[in-house]
Amino acid sequence: MYSPFVEELNCAVCYEIFKDPVVLSCSHSFCKECLQQFWRTKETQECPVCRRRSSRDDPPTNLVLKNLCESFLKERNERCSSGSEEICSLHGEKLKLFCLEEEQPVCLVCRDSQTHDNHKFRPISEAVSSYKSQAEHTELQIKQQFEKLHQFIRDEEEAAITALREEEEQKKQMMKEKLEEINRHISALSQTVKDTEEMMRDNDVCFLKKFPLSMERVQISSQPDPETPAGALIHVPRYLGNLPFRVWKKMKEIIQYTPVILDPNTAHPGLVLSDDLTSVKDRWNKQPLPDNPERFDSYSCVLGSEGFNSGTHCWDVEVKGNSHWILGVTAASNQRKGREFFDTDVWSVQYGLYEGSGFPVKQDLECVRVYLVYDRGMVLFIDPVTNTHLHTFTTTFTDTVFPFFETASSLRILPFKI
Repeated sequence: MYSPFVEELNCAVCYEIFKDPVVLSCSHSFCKECLQQFWRTKETQECPVCRRRSSRDDPPTNLVLKNLCESFLKERNERCSSGSEEICSLHGEKLKLFCLEEEQPVCLVCRDSQTHDNHKFRPISEAVSSYKSQAEHTELQIKQQFEKLHQFIRDEEEAAITALREEEEQKKQMMKEKLEEINRHISALSQTVKDTEEMMRDNDVCFLKKFPLSMERVQISSQPDPETPAGALIHVPRYLGNLPFRVWKKMKEIIQYTPVILDPNTAHPGLVLSDDLTSVKDRWNKQPLPDNPERFDSYSCVLGSEGFNSGTHCWDVEVKGNSHWILGVTAASNQRKGREFFDTDVWSVQYGLYEGSGFPVKQDLECVRVYLVYDRGMVLFIDPVTNTHLHTFTTTFTDTVFPFFETASSLRILPFKI
């Protein structure tokens, strides 16, 4: 099915396959609803193409075109359901390109249409390879992060079982010593019984002479019935009581929370992000990354992954040893392509650069703390080491704002203790 034929089945108003097409006296056809909407908007019954006025409020249905569209749609649906090839739902053409702005596969007809005017495209094969690579890398990082958590749980399990085994050995040793003590008493009693039996075989005089000593030995050897000693049983609550909570509490001591996570899809191709997305380095030479709309292409910037449209937020950025840097917040709608980024809707401080890129900081700093008080329209910058105020911007926010960072070396967002 070739493109010129498909173009003939597109309504000139909505650029989609005709739905319930009607024909005007000028021979131009449109979707019935599209034409009525056009007339309501223009408040005049003219043709959307040639502007000729129509004498009829309710133009007749174009039956030939309607049947043709229905046949085309039926054929297209059959081709889609068969899975023989991936085709455009609008034009019936094979999907060969990937629109970077819309982030969806398109056909050659879509590329040339007004819907994708000035958009950038890549071949499907290249786009798939890029996205698969990103997905595989992300999956690997997820597995590594969970492996660390799994290993922590395994270590805690092993430590708990080891402690249980140690207590078990202690209790066994306690019972062993108690049993040995009882056996010693049994042996002493047995010897006393034996001596008493021998004594009773003596004559009366000898028996009476030995009797007081024999009774003393019996009293010394006599012991109360053996009882289970205190603390002989395993201290079960020590191991099972609040077990998940205790493990979680220990986990909190080793896990840190970083208030801002960097978004790799916004990073300039010259920047490299750490695997945990909390630090960024400038490698100067560009990487082969997708030129998606969210990505900076001129300034070495990267945004935080989460935008804010209410509340108070705070994050610390390590800038020590950096020859120049910029950090602050920017509006979500701000232009990221080209050199216009700093022209509007940027609230930032900078070191080692021209003043137009933010409020200049003269002193060398180890760290900068950013406070965003969205509801009051305030962005504050503080040196947390000396607790010195650097600068405050006041404005009225009307858009979601994102943390942003630019560096010629490296920056790191510092974690907070949970």
